[in-house]
Amino acid sequence: MSQLVSVGRPEGEERGGSAGAERLTASEAARLIRDRRLTAGELARACIDRTLLRDEQIHAWTVFETEMVLAQASERDAEPLRGPLHGVPVGIKDILFTRDLPTTYNSPHFQSHHPNMDAAVVSLLRAAGAVVFGKNDTVEFAVNGRRARTRNPHDLRRTPGGSSSGSAAAVADFQVPLSIGTQTGGSVIRPASYCGVWGMKPTWNAVSAEGMKVCAPSIDTLGWYGRSAQDIALLCDVFRIVDDEPVALPSIDGARIAICRSPVWHLAEQPTRDALDLCADLFHSHGAEVTFLDLPESFDGLTAAHKVVMQSEMRSTFLPEFLAFGHALYPELVATMRNDSGFSRADLRAAYDLAATCRARFDELAASYTAVLTPSVAGIAPIGLEDTGAATFNRIWTLLHTPCVNVPGLSGPDGMPIGVTMTGPRFCDRRVLEAARLFGDLLDLRTREGQP
Repeated sequence: MSQLVSVGRPEGEERGGSAGAERLTASEAARLIRDRRLTAGELARACIDRTLLRDEQIHAWTVFETEMVLAQASERDAEPLRGPLHGVPVGIKDILFTRDLPTTYNSPHFQSHHPNMDAAVVSLLRAAGAVVFGKNDTVEFAVNGRRARTRNPHDLRRTPGGSSSGSAAAVADFQVPLSIGTQTGGSVIRPASYCGVWGMKPTWNAVSAEGMKVCAPSIDTLGWYGRSAQDIALLCDVFRIVDDEPVALPSIDGARIAICRSPVWHLAEQPTRDALDLCADLFHSHGAEVTFLDLPESFDGLTAAHKVVMQSEMRSTFLPEFLAFGHALYPELVATMRNDSGFSRADLRAAYDLAATCRARFDELAASYTAVLTPSVAGIAPIGLEDTGAATFNRIWTLLHTPCVNVPGLSGPDGMPIGVTMTGPRFCDRRVLEAARLFGDLLDLRTREGQP
């Protein structure tokens, strides 16, 4: 086992040359394998070569075993099609259990942790024919403390975001076409925006969280990254994510789009403000009915409520680690375990009640719209690896349990990616994704036409 300590071009990459198999989207690769025009082994070797070429710069992986990857690919090539991901490599965030690889949580206390079982999401991926490629680096425990070593492929000086750092960067850098992340604050959507890839946080509990390092179970959510909306939809199919009503969105023309700046709009940096203005104009110019949605005053308390819920639940979920390691844990976690914030059970009950009330209210507000557009991030990825950015614009939606899709395709200063989020009522995941796909097509067209 070897330990590996749509805007612009990843830094350090040579220009020119034809695209190889590692550059295929998951949907394209799956189709070629299904049509016997590409083997799982060929795809695996292309991804391995890319990973070995770039690992010293990107550091997207905590664990990566070449022989294991090739053995899985060989098995796929020797057997009938298992499912829609047959032979497609997928990266797994290193807080999710894998039976054949350690799960370290990027914590010095768990470097030899080997659960010998698969998380539910990993079992589903294997059943669909996926090749488990390795474990993606993460912020410690996917919360705080030790940072991932991962760098942003578009600018190696910058963070890829956290906590799903390696998961987003590996997809952005063409090392794997798909990867799995998790979100408790903004750990899927923010890295997707910073790295310029598609990312989805589905409705809470739409995908089983069994077999992951739990942080705050009432908001912990599995998510995933891909290079196209079709890739995101492919994993929705694998995880059996469906809406009650059929999705039929032929075009943006006639769609009803709400622009929601959210209660933390005052924290938006200029690139995010410009991105939302551009999106509103683009929707309007293509025939959509655009409305600006101001959330009721009660929603102003959701960001603070998220902190109460997250830290209060962490005092339960991390109690075993606190009893085992005490003050050897990183200082922020120790402070949470000591309840330095002073949150009472009454505070937690009030936070739960506010979240429940606002969830129902937002479902009502968003029901009449095709989708709601809102910022993914405050701005572009910060310089430096210690600052992974803030979940400022994500916490509200995580607490509301709504589906969120980061749509890439815009850029800010220095050509750095900046995404926007499509959201909507709970359990309208496919409708939100379809609206995101249509808007992504508009952004792709705009890029091809060379518009600034």
